[in-house]
Amino acid sequence: MLNIQSDSRKIKKGDTFIAVKCEVNDGHAYIEKAIEAGASKVIAERGEYSVPTVIVPDTREYLNKYLEENYNKYLDEMTIIGITGTNGKTTSAYLTYQMLNKLGVKTAYIGTIGFYMDKKIKNLPNTSVDICDTYDLLITAYDNGYKCVVLEASSQALASNRLKIVRFDIAAFTNLTQDHLDFHGNMENYALAKQQLFKMLKGNKVAIVNADDSYKDYYLLEGNNNITFGMNGDYKFSDYKSNINGLSFKLIYNNQEYQVNSKLMGKYNVYNLLTMISIVSNMNYKLDDIVNLIPELSAPAGRIDTIDYKNNKIIIDYAHTPDAIEKILTAVDTDGDKYVVFGCTGDRDRTKRPIMGKLVSELSKYFIITDDDPHNEDEMQIVNDILEGNTFTNYEVCIDRKEAIRRGIKLLKDNDILFILGKGHEEFIIKGNDKIPHNDKEEVLKCIENVK
Repeated sequence: MLNIQSDSRKIKKGDTFIAVKCEVNDGHAYIEKAIEAGASKVIAERGEYSVPTVIVPDTREYLNKYLEENYNKYLDEMTIIGITGTNGKTTSAYLTYQMLNKLGVKTAYIGTIGFYMDKKIKNLPNTSVDICDTYDLLITAYDNGYKCVVLEASSQALASNRLKIVRFDIAAFTNLTQDHLDFHGNMENYALAKQQLFKMLKGNKVAIVNADDSYKDYYLLEGNNNITFGMNGDYKFSDYKSNINGLSFKLIYNNQEYQVNSKLMGKYNVYNLLTMISIVSNMNYKLDDIVNLIPELSAPAGRIDTIDYKNNKIIIDYAHTPDAIEKILTAVDTDGDKYVVFGCTGDRDRTKRPIMGKLVSELSKYFIITDDDPHNEDEMQIVNDILEGNTFTNYEVCIDRKEAIRRGIKLLKDNDILFILGKGHEEFIIKGNDKIPHNDKEEVLKCIENVK
């Protein structure tokens, strides 16, 4: 455990509190709370306090140097795998985590769905947490004998230097599609933020890149050991087939063919599997062994989470970008109709909302617009953005997400599919400063039980 913290809520008696400025808050505003919680020392850029205080020009630089000098000797003994991309990084990371453990490598996972060692240890507030939390999790893994860690690297964390001093053995890029433009401004900045991961490699500098993505050249950097996957990559696939029960494809590598079968579904999961295969294969594990274990792998919580209801299917998925929505709605065929419950997150990229609305209208018979996480934005503003410029009429608005799910289930008749999109594994709806308990899967199961 670290003895220095940048979050006053995590201070233990005797800890040092460092007042770091981040995208949202300035740590100087929380110094007194940290002292009340037991901080025995403060590192700050200004002020006088009731405990010993060190004033430095830049607390972020001080913290990075402190962590490097005191903890990187442990990280250097570890294999750290970083995965970035708009979509697929959680599934790719979770598949890699599972595969390595099945191959006998004690591996931890840090990312969107939480912190895992042999099981889920705890939830995390963000895909990529602050640098103190990242080091705390890495050292916790190290202390428990997990010398390999798969870590999701978000573009915001990379752009904000929250991962600046972590050195990765392997970096992987899944894809880049529109998202987070409220933060990055444009796709160029978004791509360059993710590029930082590929400048943070050590050792053999293994870079795994989706060769079929139009932004691939941002990540094929000179000096790295670049390995590609996809229809045009080093690890190729062909003969792809998918249905509600799973997928299959042929993997071609070095003129050798391997038959791959998986419980996952959809073409995009072929790419997630190829990401994992490319990573693990380049850790010197045999492709035969990897392929033989793939049928045992499962998707992470909230990713194509499928529930049977009478002779219909209800699919819960985290899809919250135009690309992800299109992929999930076209991944599964049915003899019946497709229905959707979805919303858009507040205080985030507004330009993607009408695109998502148009896609859902075109790819479903009927859909219900509801809350996602409105944060501090007016819910009807979000709805109006989804509707902006569109002329579709196959929808209704139901802000209450629980009620929207109930209405969606009532639409199901015969071999239909209801897609509940946007929140996946999440356990709260965030409105202003309130976190309202809610989990899509739990709500579906309650509704189904009440119908029986």
